[in-house]
Amino acid sequence: MTTDPLSYDALVRSSERPLLRLGLMLSGSVHTAEDLVQTVFARAHRKWERIGTLDHPEAYLRTMLVNEFLSWRRLLKNGEVPLAEPIEHPTTEDISARQAQRDAAWRLLSVLPRKQRAVLVLRYYEDLPDAEIAELLGVSAGTVRSNAARALATLRTSLPTEDS
Repeated sequence: MTTDPLSYDALVRSSERPLLRLGLMLSGSVHTAEDLVQTVFARAHRKWERIGTLDHPEAYLRTMLVNEFLSWRRLLKNGEVPLAEPIEHPTTEDISARQAQRDAAWRLLSVLPRKQRAVLVLRYYEDLPDAEIAELLGVSAGTVRSNAARALATLRTSLPTEDS
């Protein structure tokens, strides 16, 4: 436990963008990512006296976000297919090609079960080791590795061939 607790407002300001990016990577939707982060911040506010004294409250919020994503049934109930929405970045590169690649990646990720998608996002986007992913998801490191292997195998079979 830390002796100098972080203010709730400071934590929200410092962690909002990273949490939104993680939520976007998990859900594939800017709006769903915003909903996830808002829900996490609301729950964190209610538990602030405990969370604010942690050494790494940002990691705690990240765990809350992943757990919230894994528990949401609304996406499945509504039959939403997660696709990336354009994010405005000033650049000279071909935005349409980048958007097409992003959409293709989201379509591929959308075929994965939620836990497998979370494992890949945490491993390759958040660059977390298997042990940390396992702790975050409440599973063994072996389960993380098997989920990653299954997810990658599914993605390989879903990739378009050069003939397509």
